[in-house]
Amino acid sequence: MKAEEAKYRELYAELEKYEESGIDILIDGCLASPLQIVTAYMMKEEGTYMRDYVLNPEGNIESLAFTNINDYVQAEITP
Repeated sequence: MKAEEAKYRELYAELEKYEESGIDILIDGCLASPLQIVTAYMMKEEGTYMRDYVLNPEGNIESLAFTNINDYVQAEITP
């Protein structure tokens, strides 16, 4: 098994556990399955995804959001 393939299998297994625990998983603001997240990672030539854990008041994970950080254009610095 290639290292890259193993990485995707690990990600899928991790996300599947979150989903089984009732934690919402989102990508770019839309609900997504573990398979959809892994597929986006595999096709990431056009993007890099950042994880954002959303916690409830008790400190438990309420949702897990993946955001394509390449979609956000940084403000141009002008002199």
